[in-house]
Amino acid sequence: MRKWLSAFTIFTLLFVLAACGSSNNASSSNDVETQSEQKKEVSGELNFYTSQPDEDAQRLVTAFNEKYPDVKVNTFRSGTEEVIAKLQAEKEAGNIQADVLLVADAVTFESLKNDDLLLSYKSKEAEQIPGQFIDSDGMYTGTKVMATVLAVNTNSVQNIPDSWNVLTESNAKGKAIMPSPFYSGAAAYNLGVFTRQNDLGWDFFKRLKENGMAVTKGNGGVLKSVASGEKPYGIVVDYLAARAKKEGSPVEFIYPKEGVPVITEPIGIMKDTKNEEAAKAFVDFVLSEEGQKLAAELGYTPIRQDVNAPEGLKTIDELNVLNADISELYQSREEDKAKFGEIFGQQ
Repeated sequence: MRKWLSAFTIFTLLFVLAACGSSNNASSSNDVETQSEQKKEVSGELNFYTSQPDEDAQRLVTAFNEKYPDVKVNTFRSGTEEVIAKLQAEKEAGNIQADVLLVADAVTFESLKNDDLLLSYKSKEAEQIPGQFIDSDGMYTGTKVMATVLAVNTNSVQNIPDSWNVLTESNAKGKAIMPSPFYSGAAAYNLGVFTRQNDLGWDFFKRLKENGMAVTKGNGGVLKSVASGEKPYGIVVDYLAARAKKEGSPVEFIYPKEGVPVITEPIGIMKDTKNEEAAKAFVDFVLSEEGQKLAAELGYTPIRQDVNAPEGLKTIDELNVLNADISELYQSREEDKAKFGEIFGQQ
């Protein structure tokens, strides 16, 4: 009897194990099939509008395509203000082409949100991103932390400054350069923030003009001018200065004691996107650990809390951030730019 029970027990155990194995195999097979179906769903064309440098935008698209090879990404790249001008022209024509937008600052996205041009999407990857960088309605999410700093050419500047006010002093007369708020979204944001600080304000920009401050299209032009020594001083985003320094250019950058404006280069999906699945996959990838590690490789400070900043750059917790009310900046952006144009004779 005992032998019979023992044999029955062994047979039962073997049957259960076989069934579990079959169930696990089926489950594993189903998971693979589900993932395969998801990959098949993410296909077609995706129009990506961005103000990122060409090389960085291409690296991002290439990495995304390694994961989603069936999506053909068409990239339009220019300064933030020109990207938005193109979007507005498409809106007027009743045919917005962009699916995903990644440009300089939250104020720009507030404008698009107000015009009801964005699709609400709360990515699961945003769980690792501080809430202050995520729109409460899910219309856009920051992708990186970019501070505007003071850059100097170390061949020309021996005494490294610690204040923005050096740009208004005689030593810097005719020797400094900055990006234009008519082209650069970061510069437009900085203008709004700087002019709302008690120790800077519009008087700071008037003194810059009096001291011969040059204005060029974007941050790339500023960095090139400082690195070459054409202009020993420049106002530029930190990652560009850090990248040039790492590559051996005679460039040093300073986070001035008064504080620095910070942009987060948000990403969002256009409400009229023609490929919502691919657009969501693209946003997920940019915000994912993999996408943020790519941002760090490119020299940006990631916005995720679980990815480290590149060497030499400060994290958001280490920065003395100059802030201003986003709603106020949005409402006054065009007025601010017009006033800047009056001071510097531009439009």
